[in-house]
Amino acid sequence: MPIETLIKVIQDIMRKDVGVDGDAQRISQMVWLLFLKIFDDREQEWKVTIKGYKSPLQSRFQWSNWASNPEGMTGEELIDFVTNDLFPALKQLATKAGVTPHGKVVGGVFEDAYNYMKSGTLLRQVINTIEEDVDFNSSKDRHLFNDIYEKILSDLQSAGNAGEYYTPRALTRFMVDMINPQLGEKIFDPACGTGGFLVNAIEHLKKQVKTPKDKKVLQESIFGVEKKPLPHMLAITNMMLHGIDVPANIKHDNTLSRPLKDYGPKDRVHCVITNPPFGGMEEDGVENNFPKKYQTRETADLFMALIMHLLRHDTGRAAVVLPDGFLFGEGVKTTIKRELFSDFNLHTIVRLPKGVFSPYTGINTNVLFIEKGGPTKHVWFFEHPYPSKEYTSYSRRNPLTIKEFDNLEKKWWNKRKNNEYAWKVSAKEIEAKNFNLDFKNPHVVDINHGDPDELMKEYAVLSKQLIATRDTLKNELMKALGGKK
Repeated sequence: MPIETLIKVIQDIMRKDVGVDGDAQRISQMVWLLFLKIFDDREQEWKVTIKGYKSPLQSRFQWSNWASNPEGMTGEELIDFVTNDLFPALKQLATKAGVTPHGKVVGGVFEDAYNYMKSGTLLRQVINTIEEDVDFNSSKDRHLFNDIYEKILSDLQSAGNAGEYYTPRALTRFMVDMINPQLGEKIFDPACGTGGFLVNAIEHLKKQVKTPKDKKVLQESIFGVEKKPLPHMLAITNMMLHGIDVPANIKHDNTLSRPLKDYGPKDRVHCVITNPPFGGMEEDGVENNFPKKYQTRETADLFMALIMHLLRHDTGRAAVVLPDGFLFGEGVKTTIKRELFSDFNLHTIVRLPKGVFSPYTGINTNVLFIEKGGPTKHVWFFEHPYPSKEYTSYSRRNPLTIKEFDNLEKKWWNKRKNNEYAWKVSAKEIEAKNFNLDFKNPHVVDINHGDPDELMKEYAVLSKQLIATRDTLKNELMKALGGKK
C-alpha cells in the first residue's frame, strides 16, 4: 500500500473515534503505535545479531504478543490493556532501576505519550492496518519511514506546528556535506526535531565504517535534544531505522534549560548542525541560564550563544540556519556577532531564497558556517539561485532539491571566486556597519524607480493628459455621429 494511502487509511479510522480530537492527536497516536511495531521488528533482528539479547519488555507487552494477531484483543479488553497495563509499564522504564539501555529508550519515548483512542474495535483496526502493510525488517519498508514521517510532517502542518522542526531534506544533506563530519567526532543537534540532520550525518559517516569497532564508534557519535514529545518520538524511531540501535543520546529535554556555565569540557562537540527554532520566545526564566550579555527571550539568539560555547577549541565547526533578522539585528545579536568575529571564523553565509521552508514559513533564511578559532578576516556570501527564471518561490509542489547545490558544493566551495552569486566582504567593512551582516548581492543592479514625490507629480500630469485625451475622443465621436447620444 502506498505511504499516502496507508497514513490516510489509519487517520480515517481514527476520525471515527470520539476520543481523538484533531490532527495532532491522531498523529501522536499513530506515531507511538508505529514506534512499538518498529521496536518489535528490530528486536527480532537483535535476538539474532546481539549475543544474549534480552528484551526490556515483559513478554505480554511485546508487540508480537499483544498486537500482531489480527484476531487478538479488541474492544474494551484492548483499551483496558493499553491504558491500565501497557502504558504504565512502558512509562516506568524511564526511571526504573536496572533497566537496560534499550528499555531506557522505550521509557523516554513513552514518558509523555498518551492513548487517545476510546474504541478498542477501532484501535484493533489501526493495529491490523500497520501489521499488514509494514515490515520494518524489510530494507524496502525501512527506507519508507523517511516517506512516512515526511507525510506526517505534511499533515502536522495543518495542525499548525510542523514548521517548528521541519528542514527540507536537500538542505540538511547539503549542510552535513559541507561540515563533513568524520568518524570519531561528536555530532550534536541541540534542537533536533525529528532527527533530519542527524540521519544525514549517520549516512555520511557510514561511508567511513569498515569494521565492527567503527560501527560502535558511529553509534556513540550522534547526540541530539528535542523538547517536544512527538518529534522526539519520531527522532528516536528515525535513529533506530538508520542503524543507531540504542539512541540513548537523543534526549527529551530543553537544551536551553541548563545553565550555560554547567556545560563543561566533556560537553564540547566537534560539529553542530542545526536549524534552531526562531521567531519565538522562550518561557520566563530561561534567559537567566545565560550570562547577562546574552540574556534575551529570542530562542535563536540563545541557541547561537550555546553553540559558540559548546564547540571544541581545536576542530569545532557548525552550520546553523538563521533568519534574516539575526543578520541585521542589534542588541544581544550584535554582542553575539561581535564575539563570532573575534573568536570564530565566520567564513560563509549562504543566503537562501524565498520559499525554502514553504509552506511552513515565509521567513527569509540563511545558513551560517563557522569554525572555532578566530578572528574572522572576511566573509564569503553565496546567494543561492532558483533553478530557473520561471521560479518566484519554492513550494510544496516545487521544493528545493539537492541537485541545486551542485554549483555551490562542487564548483565553488573549495575554489572560491567572485561570480554572479558569490562575493566577499572584509571583517573591517562589517565592523564599520556595527556587525550588520545583511549584505546584498553586488552583482545585481538595483533598479532606481525614482523619487516618490516626483513620481506622484508625473502621475498627476499623466492622469490629466489621459482625461483630456478621453474627452477629445468622446467629442470627436459625438460629432461623427451627428451629435446624437
